[in-house]
Amino acid sequence: MDYIQQAYKGLHDIWRYIIGVFIIFFAWQLIGMIPLGIALAIKIFSDASVGMPTDIPAMSKVLGSNLFLFLMLLSFAVGLLGVFLSSKFLHKQSITSLTTARKKIDWKRFWFIFVIWGLVSSGFVLFDYFMSPEDYQLNFKLQPFLILAVIAILFIPLQTSFEEYFFRGYLMQGLGVLFKNKWVPLLMTSIGFGLMHIANPEVEKLGPVIMVYYIGTGLFLGIITLMDDGLELALGFHAANNLFTALLVTADWTALQTHSILKDLSDPSSMALAEIFVPVFVVFPVLLFVLSKKYNWTNWKDKLLGQVVEPPKEDYKILD
Repeated sequence: MDYIQQAYKGLHDIWRYIIGVFIIFFAWQLIGMIPLGIALAIKIFSDASVGMPTDIPAMSKVLGSNLFLFLMLLSFAVGLLGVFLSSKFLHKQSITSLTTARKKIDWKRFWFIFVIWGLVSSGFVLFDYFMSPEDYQLNFKLQPFLILAVIAILFIPLQTSFEEYFFRGYLMQGLGVLFKNKWVPLLMTSIGFGLMHIANPEVEKLGPVIMVYYIGTGLFLGIITLMDDGLELALGFHAANNLFTALLVTADWTALQTHSILKDLSDPSSMALAEIFVPVFVVFPVLLFVLSKKYNWTNWKDKLLGQVVEPPKEDYKILD
């Protein structure tokens, strides 16, 4: 049984997925946002000089970047809980079968790509810093950085795990069962992942072209999930990408406003080509090649474009 077929180990009626999506969004966007809303309300009503913030950078400025980051990430943690509860109680599906087609979750895969991408992404930032030091400002302050590090290490993996379990896990399997193929869920989850970021301040600053990066990243993560029959690589890559970025560099126009080591002062419009197109069309294909060699991926056409067939009943058992 491949990764999408793991859905057949649980109750996989389409109405269950529809209800599950509502439960997950309710947990993430309503319950999870309550602490952030309360904190903003207290700040606004206690300080007459503070106006209602209208975007992410403004909210970060009102609350302070560390508190805002914690409260924002907390909403994703609640969303992740919503995914797990929907899977367990609505679908009677185990977290293992939501994660991988293997008998158990392979954490070696997670840590392999986490370390590799952490080194590579950090290397890109440091290379750019040494090549163009005038574009950066040293932003390091020990106490707020240590607080940031604790928040980031504990909560960013929960944020990225929510996005992976929701898009590459819950929706990928559900859409695969619905459409009986793999290419539709791959495309739909990639586009959905990109659209989830449409309210990010980067989109306003760089324009719609940034969606190439978001959708391209979603496509890359979807490909490695289907080729590897599991979420482990996607979970590790996404966690490393967001964690190392949060700790290393920030900018006034990004969604992650942090007490990072460096602050990017450059004009973002001037780096659009490098920041958007090079990862999607150069770096990600190289990573796919490396991973395919390490994990012996074959039969790409069937893995990415093939049909989803319900396995024989004796191959799986729905838990009561």
